[in-house]
Amino acid sequence: MSCILHIETSTAVCSVAVSQDGAVLYEKVDQDGPNHAVVCGPYVEEVLSFAESHAIPVDAVAVSQGPGSYTGLRIGVSMAKGVCYGRGIPLLAIPTLQLLTVPVLLYHDELPEDALFVPMIDARRMEVYAAVYDRALHELRPVGADIVDAHTYDEWLERGPVCFFGNGSDKCRQVITHPNAIFVEGIKPLARNMAPLAERALARGETADTAYFEPFYLKEFIATKPKNLLNE
Repeated sequence: MSCILHIETSTAVCSVAVSQDGAVLYEKVDQDGPNHAVVCGPYVEEVLSFAESHAIPVDAVAVSQGPGSYTGLRIGVSMAKGVCYGRGIPLLAIPTLQLLTVPVLLYHDELPEDALFVPMIDARRMEVYAAVYDRALHELRPVGADIVDAHTYDEWLERGPVCFFGNGSDKCRQVITHPNAIFVEGIKPLARNMAPLAERALARGETADTAYFEPFYLKEFIATKPKNLLNE
């Protein structure tokens, strides 16, 4: 049996949850933010107190690793590291774009079986951070910084249905008009949806180095982005 603390701070939403064997036992969510600096610490304390009051030892901490808000990610990762150091337990780094895909896979049975999934994190203007996954969460295209126009995802849309979601997809709805494009609204990264990914990572021994782990700030794109984007 495994008990995992989950911390998600990659967007304006701050959420913390605890799960046991993949089942969420308790969670706290703030959707009025970004208030991470104010609410994240108390949420973690409350969730840990719940686990302790039920005599459930926490075996690991899972944290959303980005891409996302620089400040939000720093707060979440710092909190996660503190708990790991204090309790001597491992750190699990969960890719935020995979996390976004979990509720779409679990709760949208109406989507075509052959659909591909493109979670999007809003950047600036018509730019998003996105990846392409299949139903098994195999990464068909790694995380990239995309400047979205009508043809950005034609390679995938020509193959079949593609599902777009996340806070970056709202501004793309009027631009991506291909008949195979599907938009799912209201998908946010939440700590409770980290449970299946964290359970898998823990079972596989895919732990992060607590001392050296940093969130995914997409630093590698800085040197390759067009000058006009760097100056925006």
